[in-house]
Amino acid sequence: MNELIVLIIACAILGSGVGFLAGLLGIGGGLVIVPILSMILLHFQVLPAEQVVLVAIATSLASILFTSTSSAIAHHKNGNVPWQLAPWVMTGVALGALISGFLASLLPANVVRIVFAVSVVLIALKMIFSSKNDSQTTRSLPNKGLLTLYTSITGGLSAMIGIGGGAVLVPLLTFFSVDMKKAIGCASACGIVIALFGSVGYISSGSQYFTLKEGFAGFVYLPALFGIVCTSWFTAPLGAKATHHLPVSTIKKIFAGLLVIMAVNMLAK
Repeated sequence: MNELIVLIIACAILGSGVGFLAGLLGIGGGLVIVPILSMILLHFQVLPAEQVVLVAIATSLASILFTSTSSAIAHHKNGNVPWQLAPWVMTGVALGALISGFLASLLPANVVRIVFAVSVVLIALKMIFSSKNDSQTTRSLPNKGLLTLYTSITGGLSAMIGIGGGAVLVPLLTFFSVDMKKAIGCASACGIVIALFGSVGYISSGSQYFTLKEGFAGFVYLPALFGIVCTSWFTAPLGAKATHHLPVSTIKKIFAGLLVIMAVNMLAK
């Protein structure tokens, strides 16, 4: 069988799992896509090893644009997207995604990775604790300006490492007593914004390194993108439907477990 077809099939299998997680947890799927797609690209020797992670991040962001759209549509149908809150959050993540390249040039990659990993472990522990304790302190949302500032930070970090933002945005919103399912729906919608602005940057900056004839749009590897999206688009609504029926405490435990896996993966790089 042609190696390119095998690569696309492998990415389609990856996309099926990623789509379900995206719908279930409000994540874009980059937490899973980036490490696994990196291994796929290395196995098939698509490009030099030193460029693999960058291409995986760019392709992850591009796929999140489709997966988050499918997930957000499903959450909207279930009434889980708080549209009175979403515009302010989306503005923040858009600003963060736009300036993520600037932040990346100022901070050493190892510093960003370690701080991010430690932060998500603490978030995971907090979510595990709160899932066992239903009598949490109620916190009001900050004013719109502060909320935009907070979410711009999450957007910048997310675009920098190729994730949709739900891994940080959902815990942030639930910290301010936003319902878990509403927070996941909001994160799904915001993943579209992060992916859009982040992808534009990776496509424009990568156009000098790769060409469309080679199968690339900038740093985005199109065969892998096609493989992921052709399944994730259909499995994301299934995850969103599961969110609508699962208890909040169960969702929190799943989310916390995924955060820990992500943190370990980042520290092990």
